[in-house]
Amino acid sequence: MAKPNPRTSSGRYVSRLTSGTLAVIMAGGRGERLHDLTINRCKPATPFGGKFRIIDFPLSNCVNSGIRQIFIMTQYKGQSLIQHVQRGWSYLRGEFGEFVDVVPAQQQIGAHWYRGTADCVYQNLDLIRTLRPKHVLVLAGDHIYKMDYGPMVAYHVEKGADITVGVVEVSRDKAREFGVLSVTEWNRVTKFAEKPQEPEPIPGRPDVALASMGIYVFNGRLLDKLLVEDAKSEGSKHDFGRNIIPPAIDTLQVFAYPFTDVKTRAQNYWRDVGTVDAYYEANIELVHVAPELNLYDEEWPIWTYQAHVPSAKFILDEDGRRGMAINSIVSGACIISGAVINQSLLFSNVRVDERSSVYRSVILPNVKIGTGCTIRQAILDEGCEVPDGMQIGVDRGADAARFHVTEGGVVLVTAEMLQRSIATA
Repeated sequence: MAKPNPRTSSGRYVSRLTSGTLAVIMAGGRGERLHDLTINRCKPATPFGGKFRIIDFPLSNCVNSGIRQIFIMTQYKGQSLIQHVQRGWSYLRGEFGEFVDVVPAQQQIGAHWYRGTADCVYQNLDLIRTLRPKHVLVLAGDHIYKMDYGPMVAYHVEKGADITVGVVEVSRDKAREFGVLSVTEWNRVTKFAEKPQEPEPIPGRPDVALASMGIYVFNGRLLDKLLVEDAKSEGSKHDFGRNIIPPAIDTLQVFAYPFTDVKTRAQNYWRDVGTVDAYYEANIELVHVAPELNLYDEEWPIWTYQAHVPSAKFILDEDGRRGMAINSIVSGACIISGAVINQSLLFSNVRVDERSSVYRSVILPNVKIGTGCTIRQAILDEGCEVPDGMQIGVDRGADAARFHVTEGGVVLVTAEMLQRSIATA
């Protein structure tokens, strides 16, 4: 008798391991390094890729992996995130024990809000205990990647691990922004340093370090025990990377799970879009002929909510007034009227009027660009209305006086910045 295939016909990993795993997605971060992009929203609710939000990626990974019990922990500026999840992720079947529940900070155990990632889960232990999960998958809600969590949970079980940490290779200069691990040749973790100033390199590769993805698999009862003990420690920052993982290395079985292709062992796509430059580059990469992140993959779809809108429209066909898009992504309800879009990504309901040009820019939903405008290497936030003739990304000095310009030369423009600029003109 043939053994049952652990994968469905679509290639998704479905087993008792994943169906019995509870996912906890940490979505309460302020996202301060994204500057004004997160002035009215939390980082996981930030739009990405033309029609998605960042939170859609870990959520889609869970559902595609067969994990359908999901808590999303929020704290800061969570309204748009809550609204998005309610609209786009309410299709799971409660009668089968499936759910995506948004859990706001509620001061469950005292007069303080969440003091760290570990405290966030600790304050909601009652919710976890009622489900009695064998494994708990703790996820960051603010990274862009496609990952089957099934093999990671299976790896955790095969290794006899108490804790398993998802890891990626990053350059040492970027590793200061992550938790950095040292491991043995069989991936047993020997050291974990949270955001070190001098990241320890991988042996034999002095310019590369092993970074935590912010993904952890815990045995359910052990997680409960560790969080209760940490809550009693007055000197703790109550953070997984600082206070839970490092002390466990000497007494428990802590393993690293490399996020690599099963066949080629090559590094899989994973992006921390925590800065404006990183967010810009990750979006612009998508307009390339064959981007590393394939959003057209039918085997691993990214699910989301999107309003029912008409198709994109390109109008006018005269010299200097020809509506066209070149090497670009243009979403629904966009109207390109006698303008040229080049190497850019437009979200839904963007209007660009005649004789305007948009080059290597990311235009978020509900933006209107007037006549005769030039937009270069910019991010226009939701609701921007660019007046006729405005130049953005042409004169760095003028941009810096009106908007936010990054070290990489990306101009971030919000509706509030535009209003101030127009008022003082």
